[in-house]
Amino acid sequence: MIFPPYLKTGDAIGIVAPARKMNLNELEFAIRWWEEKGFYVVLGKHLFATHHQYAGADAARLEDLQNMLNDNRIKAVFCARGGYGTLRIIDQLDFLGFNLEPKWICGFSDITVLHSHLHQNCNVATIHAAMPVSMNGNNMENIETLYKTLIGERQCYQWNAHLMNRSGACTGQLVGGNLSLLYALSGSVSDIDTVGKILFIEDVDEYLYHIDRMMLQLKRAGKLVRLAGLLVGSFTKMRDNEVAFGNTFEQIIYEHCSEYDFPIAFNFPAGHDEVNVAIKLGANYIMTVETTKTILKEK
Repeated sequence: MIFPPYLKTGDAIGIVAPARKMNLNELEFAIRWWEEKGFYVVLGKHLFATHHQYAGADAARLEDLQNMLNDNRIKAVFCARGGYGTLRIIDQLDFLGFNLEPKWICGFSDITVLHSHLHQNCNVATIHAAMPVSMNGNNMENIETLYKTLIGERQCYQWNAHLMNRSGACTGQLVGGNLSLLYALSGSVSDIDTVGKILFIEDVDEYLYHIDRMMLQLKRAGKLVRLAGLLVGSFTKMRDNEVAFGNTFEQIIYEHCSEYDFPIAFNFPAGHDEVNVAIKLGANYIMTVETTKTILKEK
């Protein structure tokens, strides 16, 4: 796995919007915070464009992201927000220049498309973390863990055990992201390999039966059978039909992993929730699931 150079004071970082639209007010805190840290912030030309729900038409979003990938001055690219739209442009991106001089790609949710595609096709590590639109003064842990990761500090996270955890320890490359996007990428050139790896999943605003269907797809596609471990982040705003599905999302996930013996850790503080700490997808981690706590440490 290739790791882009870590950031140093004075480096340029770019902000683009490959998915949903936003406005300047939503980004002011993040821009000011990174500038105060000593970085030069470059905004995409079409960052505040609007086309239906998107931050500009496909061609505009593609141009912005391609420019950031090609610009050797830019050492990290922040995707401003998620939503939907990255899948519409992924196949038109040219990664030739990026492969010659890799840089950190940061984001989560819809940005799982970029994470997965870069891992499978470029062998480059990326950062799953809070995005500029959600950075504010209410929870500095998110932005601080991203900053520390970008400057090269290895992170170690510890959180309370969940009743449905499966104890054990494992070591492996961390991959994954948003479950709905992993599901959407299945069978494509951007589909991830999970053999011997720690799979991270999270999701938001999904029906419970959708979670069941997506977990079944992962299982049937062989994505679970040879996992080193499963790391489950936040599954927020889960929905149900009038006729209840009958299981919680934790029970659904555990059921489809019941025939395997890898450790499972729920409640990792990453995903669509107030706390969304940074993790380095593509890096090797040690996950230790104990009866009272879980520890995830970059190796």
